[in-house]
Formats: sequence, structure tokens, C-alpha cells
Amino acid sequence: MSNQDSADHVYTVNLSKAWLTPKYRRTDRVINMIKEFAIRHMKNENVKIDQELNQQIWKRGKTNPPRKIRIKMSVDDNMVLVSSYQDFVVENNTEKK
Repeated sequence: MSNQDSADHVYTVNLSKAWLTPKYRRTDRVINMIKEFAIRHMKNENVKIDQELNQQIWKRGKTNPPRKIRIKMSVDDNMVLVSSYQDFVVENNTEKK
């Protein structure tokens, strides 16, 4: 396996097209959209969604999933693992007005 395959890729996925489906299928559609996005960008059919990401999507119920989500994709043993991405940015507010 080369270095490029083991690198993590971070994306922001727009999920607003899920609102075109009926209310009772929206979160199911979001899960499918994330899988389709991972297949298209990572060129691999074996996609697994991390349990933490799944809970984050389903947290607000079946009819109200998030409009967009930040994900991290990595390739392990010919399988793409999709997990949620937490960007911990420390802001430096040293300026005084």
C-alpha cells in the first residue's frame, strides 16, 4: 500500500437534496448519499460508516437530518471508513481594541 492510499481525506458533504424525498425517508437518504459520495471520491465499493457518525446523523430523528456534514475518509485493507471530522481550531485573541 502506498502513502497516498493511507492518507485521510476530509470533505464537507452537502446533504440538502435529502429534503426532496418524503419526510419519513430523509435520514435514510442521507446515509445513502454519504455512501455514494465515498464511492465516487475514493473509487472503492466497500464503504463502512463509523458508528459515531451514524449516531450524529440520527441524533435529530428520521425527519430532520443535518443539512451538511464534515467527514473524514480513510482507506484500510481495501475498505473505506467514513467517520465524522472534528476540527479543533484554537483561536488566538491577543488583539486589544
